[in-house]
Amino acid sequence: MGKMNLNEVRREELLSMQRRRPMVLGQARRARLILLLDEGASRGATMKEMRCDSRFITTWQSRFASERLSGLYDRHPGRGPRRGLACLEARVLNYTLRRKAADGSTHGSSRKLAAQLSAPDTTAQRIWRKRDIRPHRRDTHTVSNNPEFQAKAADVIGLYLNSPVRAAVLCVSEKTAIQALDGVDRMLPLSPGGVESHGFEYKRNGILRLFATLNVATGEVLSNPAPRHTSAQFVELLTEVASAQPARNEI
Repeated sequence: MGKMNLNEVRREELLSMQRRRPMVLGQARRARLILLLDEGASRGATMKEMRCDSRFITTWQSRFASERLSGLYDRHPGRGPRRGLACLEARVLNYTLRRKAADGSTHGSSRKLAAQLSAPDTTAQRIWRKRDIRPHRRDTHTVSNNPEFQAKAADVIGLYLNSPVRAAVLCVSEKTAIQALDGVDRMLPLSPGGVESHGFEYKRNGILRLFATLNVATGEVLSNPAPRHTSAQFVELLTEVASAQPARNEI
């Protein structure tokens, strides 16, 4: 049998396909066949080592010789080479990133997209995973209209990254209008085979204004309920936090 006349680059590719563990068995087998043919092995010896028939050798020898590399590397046994994958991927990305769902849905679905493109839904899922696109999820953000926002944000970030020596940096988050709720039905306690259960009905006891701080290092919480939400109440909370800090000896 004539050799395949492989160059060094092509030969190294085929050897790599044989050594790669996750490689599909059929691809590794075809790579081994081409290497045997290139080494000048006879048809009988090749059939014996590969445990194949003459038709298998002729098929893949002719495909490789005619530069049908996609058939050698990518073809799954029993399945024809898939064409237009790049075009289909571009269409999927275009519909996902730039178009809204035709039925007005707020979240994307691979099945709905596949129906629009007349393609398998598994193909859309595979493309989304490849590009790390998650149209089924939704996040929120806030845009500031303060013209000095970037400068202020830089100051805050710099304070966290490079705080002054012996300084205590406090991060404050505000949650107002907390409803003071009380259960109407009695609680059912924990029991074997059952979980603790709380009644669904509740009654409102008004609005609670609670100032609280959390020490993320120790888990300590300082709280200060107040009748009103004013700057004076906030300063009072900061004063309480400062007084709770351990004394530091001057350097």
